[in-house]
Amino acid sequence: MTTNPPAPQKNPLGLPRTDYLGGKSTLCIGCGHDSITSHITTAFWELGINPTQAAKMSGIGCSSKTPAYFLNKSHGFNSVHGRMPSVSTGAKLANGALHVIGVSGDGDTASIGMGQFMHIVRRNLDMAYIIENNGVYGLTKGQFSATADKGSKLKSGSINDMPDIDCCAIAIELGCGYVARSFSGDIKQCIPLIKGAIAHQGFGLVDVLSPCVTFNNHEGSTKSFPYVRDHDIRLHVVDYIEPQEEIVVDDHEPGTVREVKLHDGSTIRLSKIDEDYDPTNKMKALEAIHRASEKGEYVTGLLYVDPDQADTNTLLHLEDPKKYPLFGLSEEKSRPSAEAWDKFMRSFA
Repeated sequence: MTTNPPAPQKNPLGLPRTDYLGGKSTLCIGCGHDSITSHITTAFWELGINPTQAAKMSGIGCSSKTPAYFLNKSHGFNSVHGRMPSVSTGAKLANGALHVIGVSGDGDTASIGMGQFMHIVRRNLDMAYIIENNGVYGLTKGQFSATADKGSKLKSGSINDMPDIDCCAIAIELGCGYVARSFSGDIKQCIPLIKGAIAHQGFGLVDVLSPCVTFNNHEGSTKSFPYVRDHDIRLHVVDYIEPQEEIVVDDHEPGTVREVKLHDGSTIRLSKIDEDYDPTNKMKALEAIHRASEKGEYVTGLLYVDPDQADTNTLLHLEDPKKYPLFGLSEEKSRPSAEAWDKFMRSFA
């Protein structure tokens, strides 16, 4: 007797979740970024967004590889390091009907891309922006990034003496209308926050703490990068990355703190906001972030939201981009008449 496997569950468009997958991940086994990839996939599938109507944007870094691992039927652009916001702006203004999602890292956003990040927040471009935040540069042997906590220590023993940059606090200060933070292993919390950022009319930021699998590159090893660099002539560098289990946490109650042990033995403390927390209060949001930082904690949840904030298209006085995308405008609509041009020029007289 044979039994047929159950039919795959489908979303409101009648599509199975498999239609939202991408290529096979080439990231280290156990990387938190792969968990975020799964969360993004689930968010788009559950929202019932047609994959062909999405655009995936990224810069450079481990995080910026992840758009290859979801929505393989979508548009995509892997841009120059730190310059993803410019490309996203052009794509969204040209075709406002696209659901734009940008995936960046703590280096791509908070270091080389900080200037562009700050201005895309100010302009309130209608897109979801995911920061895969692990506090290190994983592609270049795990140096501290700009988001690494002051006083934190690498496996090598190096201590970070620089203060960290909190992208959520900066975004709130600049008027971002949707700011959230989560942990890659918190499935129950992370997916709804990503869905909220996608659905938000304007710039939606989700800073996701994402543990990095530790490299076998410690002090004293004759197979380490520094030792080989000093004692051999290399054609290339090959490292072995020990497989690790993805870090997943059970749900914990609002207002409580959960300690999570990372692959290298260190811990982070996740503080979930109370149920009576008001995410529309900008000053309370900044206070919550700073209070948590003083206690060595990361506050998670929807930190701030302003649904009435004007997005880029409104600020530029453009017609409804979903009905009249710039790429589809006729010459009659996109080119001013002689009379309109003369009137415009006379305004400078």
